Amino acid sequence: MIRGKSGRVFGDLQALLTMLKGLPLAYNKDLQEDKEALFDVADTVKKCLLVFKPMVETMRFKEERMAAAARGGFTNATDLADYLVRRGMPFREAHEVVGKIVYHCLEKELTLEGLGLDEYKRFSALVEEDVYEAISISRCVESRRVPGGPAPEAVREAIKNARQLLAGD
Repeated sequence: MIRGKSGRVFGDLQALLTMLKGLPLAYNKDLQEDKEALFDVADTVKKCLLVFKPMVETMRFKEERMAAAARGGFTNATDLADYLVRRGMPFREAHEVVGKIVYHCLEKELTLEGLGLDEYKRFSALVEEDVYEAISISRCVESRRVPGGPAPEAVREAIKNARQLLAGD
């Protein structure tokens, strides 16, 4: 429901931006049509937050299902390219090699973790046994230590900030 409301908010923003774009530089009179969009956005966000707070407070996660979904979408392909770069391969070549590996995996219905070492070596002699640690989903998640990223400390910080916001109502 909340995701669906984002279209309305974006529409109001676009209407407001379009309205303001057409104003002359020295326009000094009160705008009339801008208020409706601003009030609509404020009302929409307030209503969404009323639904969002109890949802966040009561939601539960199926960790096994989340982990399986993370493994299935080649989210670790970038980490494989980074692994090859650390081994001395130029990034443009690593990008191409990883693309071929992903295509091979798609054809064989495999994940990057499910590919055998001998198969990896067909694509690059630089790949060694440590590739599996480098592309493990837990390692991939842990390496994204940026605000809003999936690393555990980033998530803990986001949760702390969200709790503070929710506590303030």
